[in-house]
Amino acid sequence: MKYIALFALLFVNQIFAQDVTTVTANSYDISDNLDLKAVASIFGESRDLEDFEKRLNDPNIQISNLDLNGDNRVDYLRVIEVVENNTHLIILQSVLGINQFQDVATIEVERDRYNNVQVQVVGDVYMYGTNYIYEPVYVTRPLIYDVFWASSYRPYYSPWYWGYYPTYYSYWNPYPVYRYRRNIHIHINNRNTYHYVSTRRSSRAVAMHSSRRSDYYERTHPNRSFNSRTSATNRYALVQRRGNNDTTTRATTTGTTRNSYTTSGRNSNTTNNVRNSNINHSNVNSSRSNNSRATTPARTTTTTRRSNTTTSGRNSSLNRSGSSSRQNNNSSYSGQRSNTPSRNSSPSMRSGSSRSSSSSPRVRTSTPSPSRSGSSTRSSRGQ
Repeated sequence: MKYIALFALLFVNQIFAQDVTTVTANSYDISDNLDLKAVASIFGESRDLEDFEKRLNDPNIQISNLDLNGDNRVDYLRVIEVVENNTHLIILQSVLGINQFQDVATIEVERDRYNNVQVQVVGDVYMYGTNYIYEPVYVTRPLIYDVFWASSYRPYYSPWYWGYYPTYYSYWNPYPVYRYRRNIHIHINNRNTYHYVSTRRSSRAVAMHSSRRSDYYERTHPNRSFNSRTSATNRYALVQRRGNNDTTTRATTTGTTRNSYTTSGRNSNTTNNVRNSNINHSNVNSSRSNNSRATTPARTTTTTRRSNTTTSGRNSSLNRSGSSSRQNNNSSYSGQRSNTPSRNSSPSMRSGSSRSSSSSPRVRTSTPSPSRSGSSTRSSRGQ
């Protein structure tokens, strides 16, 4: 039975080893390296566009992780603005070289006749796909709104370019995407709300951007557009598909693991049943042997009791025969003393007492013997 139990354990281990599923991470995309919700968050916290550009390129915050030119340095993002009436178009561009820029996103700010301001952060079609748009709803009115519609306001145009950067800026190496995603979430103000939409509200902003768009990286890498890199329409659809794939993979892995646990549990239960049956058999055998051993002393005791009974019976018979012989002797003595009737009555009474004593246990039957000897001595003296 030990060999069967060992074979069952080895079989369970083999099944469990075969059911282990290796889950590989999804391939990363260029758009993973700049979170537009983080861009919208710091935009609402900025005093003006100069402060906004500083926050975008702050090496202590590291909002961006883009390295489009592949020099192992995160690209500097410059900010330029175009204004028409109540529409402000803010363009974010990666600086890739001398006079080499690539648009990565735009922020479209527009005020209606009721002084309501609408903001949309739009990902570039080459980087994020078609109509990848977030509308932030800020819990407090951003200070930058008041600056935009001041009478003395002038559109902002970044003075920085390739090889010429502000003093606060320093290069840093891009991180793996998983590390960037983990770092960027702490810089998103979760008190705000970020709604995903697929329609651009300002047609004026669309027209303004079409005549001012920079696409150096797109022109040099036409086969690396979002539609070429992925089969999704935009980044939002890509993230949704990744989530579904992750859920399916986790469900498959969980189901496989549960099946392996169930199989191993059943096999282990079978092994335990085999072991328990062996233990039960051994207990039954031991109990049987114990019962046989316990029965033997009982029989011996019975035999002893029977032998004691037989011995006591024999002793009582012997005592009875002895008492009868003594009675005969007493009767002979009484026959010889027939001339003394008073003394003959005495032995007869003594013989009666001896008869009565003979029916009692042998310990008591030994008591009248001295009295009988004494009576015989007295009769002899009388003669």
